[in-house]
Amino acid sequence: MRRAYQQMITSYPGGWVAMAAAMGWSLAGLENRVYERKNQQMTVHDAFQIQEFSCSTAFAEAVAARTGGTFVKLPEIQAVSNEDLLKKFQQLHAHLGVLSDEHLKSTEDGQIDRKERARLEGIEKDIHRTLAELMALTYMIYCPEVEK
Repeated sequence: MRRAYQQMITSYPGGWVAMAAAMGWSLAGLENRVYERKNQQMTVHDAFQIQEFSCSTAFAEAVAARTGGTFVKLPEIQAVSNEDLLKKFQQLHAHLGVLSDEHLKSTEDGQIDRKERARLEGIEKDIHRTLAELMALTYMIYCPEVEK
């Protein structure tokens, strides 16, 4: 989590000093929370606030990774159509083809090395993201308005 906090803070205009001020803390207070010094910790609420200020998804990504998952940011589309769904299905099929090719290459010697695994995991993330976007678009088109 510490890396996510650091990433969000350094990406904020003005860095550590400006983020501390935005949160209503001293610089030492921010540092104490990030590095868990003097019995201080970052609360989930504070982490989400820093994430919002920094216009980042680093905290959500860190939580997802720590729990064995992947964070997928859904598309911000106002008007969607069946053409958008078709494009997502085509992207999904293309990713599956790439995965199939890479899987064959990576396993032909009976083992997967570090580089091969990284490539496979990258393709896997692309598939997860595309599938989540596809389903989000589907629900935007076909689900009646419900409270969000």
